[in-house]
Amino acid sequence: MDEPIEAVIFDCDGTLVDSERLSAGLIVTLLGERNVRTSLEAILSIYRGERFQDVVERLGQLYPGIAPAQFLAEYRQRSLPWLRAHLKPMPGAVELVRRLRVAKCVASNGPRDKIETSLSCAGLLDDFRGQVISAYEVGAWKPDPKLILHAARSLGVAPQRCLVVDDSLPGLRAGLDAGARAIGFGEVDFASLGLEIARVRDMAELGRLLGDLELLAPPSAR
Repeated sequence: MDEPIEAVIFDCDGTLVDSERLSAGLIVTLLGERNVRTSLEAILSIYRGERFQDVVERLGQLYPGIAPAQFLAEYRQRSLPWLRAHLKPMPGAVELVRRLRVAKCVASNGPRDKIETSLSCAGLLDDFRGQVISAYEVGAWKPDPKLILHAARSLGVAPQRCLVVDDSLPGLRAGLDAGARAIGFGEVDFASLGLEIARVRDMAELGRLLGDLELLAPPSAR
């Protein structure tokens, strides 16, 4: 019998906030300024769920004229203003988070300033105050399960009683390898994990699934 769920561990980018396409768009812009032409989808295919240092190193391999250290520094300098100007929460994310009956946190491969900027832009920072786990502080990046294990410990909940919600293959693998249950969020094909996991395409579907698990309070009266 499955353990009862006592906590939800959310990814940030592409799950709670609609930031992955924004960030990938900035990468496309920076590459274009270096006379490299590529598509948003091509960048998303190597960006989603990965440690950004690894993404930049991959770009250096694909485009030998790119200086990874300089590219990384410029991205860091421009990314937060870019997010502040354009970022929005996933539709329905704020209401869903506030209806949760169980403990919650965010566990992300991003640095803390980016996570907190993203949550602030989405109106979710106060909902996760003191409940933000950055891989840069843990020293482990998804798909390493240590990030999820650390998140579970911070919540005081056994990993097998946690539910990971993530839009990337590395994030879901980290959750499953940590012993948690996992829900794939969004448009990615998760079949390569070789496991049957629940999949939802948006917050409405996620809300219905969490409601079936009795993890949500009734909607607020309007």
